[in-house]
Amino acid sequence: MRSDIMKKGSTRAAHRSLFRALGVTDREFDRPFIGIVNSFNEIVPGHIHLRELCENVKAGVRSAGGVPFEFPSIAVCDGITMNHAGMNYSLPSRENIADSIEIMATAHPFDGLVFITSCDKVIPGMIMAAARLNIPSIFISGGPMLAGNYNGKRIGLSDTFEAVGSHASGKITDEELEDIINNTCPTCGSCSGMYTANTMNCLLEALGLALPGNGTVPAVMAQRRRLAKEAGFRIVELVNENVKARDILTREAIINAFRLDMALGGSTNSVLHLLAISREAGCPIDIKEVDKLSKTTPQLCKLSPASSIYIEDLNQVGGISAVLKELSKLGVLNLSCKTVDGTLEDRVKNAKGPDGVVIKTVDNPYGKTGGLAVLFGNLAEEGAVVKQGAVSPDMLYHKGPARVFDSEEEAIEAILGKKIKDGDVVVIRYEGPKGGPGMREMLSPTSALAGMGQDGTVALITDGRFSGATRGASIGHVSPEAFEGGLIAYVKEGDLIEIDILNNKLNLLVSDEEIQKRKKEGVKAPNKNLTAFQKRYQKFVSNASSGAYMKTEV
Repeated sequence: MRSDIMKKGSTRAAHRSLFRALGVTDREFDRPFIGIVNSFNEIVPGHIHLRELCENVKAGVRSAGGVPFEFPSIAVCDGITMNHAGMNYSLPSRENIADSIEIMATAHPFDGLVFITSCDKVIPGMIMAAARLNIPSIFISGGPMLAGNYNGKRIGLSDTFEAVGSHASGKITDEELEDIINNTCPTCGSCSGMYTANTMNCLLEALGLALPGNGTVPAVMAQRRRLAKEAGFRIVELVNENVKARDILTREAIINAFRLDMALGGSTNSVLHLLAISREAGCPIDIKEVDKLSKTTPQLCKLSPASSIYIEDLNQVGGISAVLKELSKLGVLNLSCKTVDGTLEDRVKNAKGPDGVVIKTVDNPYGKTGGLAVLFGNLAEEGAVVKQGAVSPDMLYHKGPARVFDSEEEAIEAILGKKIKDGDVVVIRYEGPKGGPGMREMLSPTSALAGMGQDGTVALITDGRFSGATRGASIGHVSPEAFEGGLIAYVKEGDLIEIDILNNKLNLLVSDEEIQKRKKEGVKAPNKNLTAFQKRYQKFVSNASSGAYMKTEV
């Protein structure tokens, strides 16, 4: 066993004495040592209940003959960090999580790992670590939050962010805003729509690294606790079978995950994360390939924020296995891919069929192409990403004057100050991986536009990114970013911008001569007072089109 290098033989006598201090017995030294990475903390709603879940995992490990050792991982709440300096640290936390787990699981060579995860950057960070370590691994998420209820209507976190815009425009009172706040998040768990956390937890099933139900069983259900026990039991079997992370996390599995992502209409952030994961798994995928996958994958689900359907509804009609089963009818999935409990084919053969509402059939989908689209043009030579399944049909093609802002704060002030007019294209730059640094999410401005009733008339473009809760013509991940000298840095107030989502185009309608003139004149990036950590991140992070991964050389 891998753990023998820290517990067996006379040269490891001192090591064993330290394990004795932990209470490890003679018979346990002959059993698999299982590391349990627990991202519990008391400030993130998706993680507040993970202590209990961890105890269930440990029970499963022990019952299967393993010895569990829990250690922590940080977790940032994107909702709480939204629209202030804290968001500069959200995406960078992904790399910190991957690095810290690599450190812990190499310094203490466990035979297998259980990853207890829940929210946005924790999930991909943990997957990246699993790929690096390449030891038997299994994931169990904290599960989604139940939807809230306000005046008989179910609501999610995106509704609260949009209520800020409604309040600013005078559509709702102070008391109504407070009522919405009090009813949006009724339970623990990752936020209730197909936002980034739930998207990634669902994709874990397609990747094969988690058991069926991982993405959709609500956090408060007893089934979630049973799933955690089963994950603990199964990791010991994976160790005994010598099934390693990269045996499961193959290029074909990642392509399956992209296909599921398109069918679900998942968060745009998932593109960023899957690209980075593919690099860690040794099979880098190009963003142009993502665009091809979208064009050949129908959108079968349309969940909040694109509709009033929530993750709990998807769970009730068969969950991810049911979506994969319907998608497999087109022959676009590799069903022979290994999972932590067999193959993908094993999962889909006994899954439910589509209900026709939450899960559409391949013959009558919500959209003939995927819920995400990749745009290219002079404004995004290396790509930009939009959640096309959550865009109003009237905004799939839009041409309008640019309203240019060098930070999210400036844009928010203009939006809430009613300075943005119907037809405008809001451009927020210097918020990319390097320019931010940290590529902040822009849920606050997109939600403010929606709350003010302008999500159907105003587009937003940024080299930053969006929350999975964002809807409307919101185009992010523009690459190259402004800080790298991308064309977005040279856009001027009033320039016409053309957005053609159906034809995957994003262009600044300015002559080549004028563009060259502007580039010769140059631009000056905003001066930001960066911390030592931010300076290191800015130096080593790649651009969004390659997943904003940390380069080992510059």
